[in-house]
Parts: sequence; structure tokens; C-alpha cells
Amino acid sequence: MIISPGLRYIFVHVPKTGGTSLALALEARAMADDILIGDTPKARRRRHRLRGAVSNGRIWKHSTLADIDPWISAAQIAESRVFTIVRNPYERVLSYYHWARAQSFDHPVVRLAREVDFATFLHDRQVGDSFRNAPFASYVTDARGVERCDLYLRLERIDTDLSKLENLLDLRLAPLPVANRSDRPADHRAAYGPAERRRLEEICKHDLENFDYDF
Repeated sequence: MIISPGLRYIFVHVPKTGGTSLALALEARAMADDILIGDTPKARRRRHRLRGAVSNGRIWKHSTLADIDPWISAAQIAESRVFTIVRNPYERVLSYYHWARAQSFDHPVVRLAREVDFATFLHDRQVGDSFRNAPFASYVTDARGVERCDLYLRLERIDTDLSKLENLLDLRLAPLPVANRSDRPADHRAAYGPAERRRLEEICKHDLENFDYDF
């Protein structure tokens, strides 16, 4: 997440959507008072600014708008241009699996991904709930239940949508750096049989319908 009082924007970083590349581009043009939340070099250097923050939820790189209230006031959120990146759920969930398999820290999802195949991972209750209960829109909905997103960029057409963001912010960002690319099949369709497609359509129903994604 990046909160820029000077440029009046908030970048909400939904997990596994390619957001690190955009975060790096924004950080390269960061103002002195910008709040950078994440694990990039510049964000780590500014991490001390987060001390003492009182908020509704966890302050980390994937915080939602509701999480950062009241540390960031409702008025500041309402006055900011809010944007995020979305991604085809079929690609996103597969990317999440391969990312988790490559990790070594102790976490139930990491342990599961390292032990089972993708189909078993996809049908796990905890994995399903994590996607079902946190659709894209939930990340950009404030503590009062208002969806605040001014621009949803689609990862699949990021070059085109990036120009919309540049116009919104009056800021040059292209080209985006490449970051955090997971080792996974180039074509997600090979990973999904009929049962896996039905499962994905159930746990990501909101995102598939709201953003008109298909297989």
C-alpha cells in the first residue's frame, strides 16, 4: 500500500495481482511525506513511520481501506484517488499456489501448498474462504462500507490501463519494472479440470462476475 498526501492518492495492493511492479514505479517517484507500506527497499527505510499507528486492522502491504481507518482519516480517504490492480482469478489462484510452494516460512497455506497438488489446494476450506471472503472490491471499501476505487487496473492489459492511471495522477510511470514473477505454467487452463473450474467459480464468483473474467 502507498498513501500519498501530496499527490492525493492511495494505492491498495491486492495480493498476487502484480502490484509490486506498480508499487516500485510509484515509489521511484515518491514524495518525502508519502507513506510506503511493504517490503521494497524504500518502504523498509520508511517503516519507522508506521510506529504507533492506531487502526482497525493490520497495517501491512496488503491492507484494505477499512484496515487503515482511523489512522488515515475518513476525510483523507474520501479525498484521495484510490486505485488497485485486479487479475483473472484463474491466473491469480494458480499464481498463489506456486508462490506458496516456493516459500519456506511457517504458515498453514505454505505447508499445504508444499505437500499437495493444485487441485487439493484449491479445494481446501481455508484457501476457499480466503478468496470467497475477500473479493477485489473489499480491499477498496472503507470502514463505512463505501467502495472508493477510482480506477481498477487489469493486469492483463496493464500497459493500456497504466496510461489511465498516469492521466489520473498526472504522473509518468511507464515502463513498469518486472517483480515477483512466480514459477508457474504459462497457460492456466492446463491446471483446471471440470471440478477445479467449478470450485474456482464458486469461491471467486464475485470477482468473475464483477470484472467479466472467464476461463
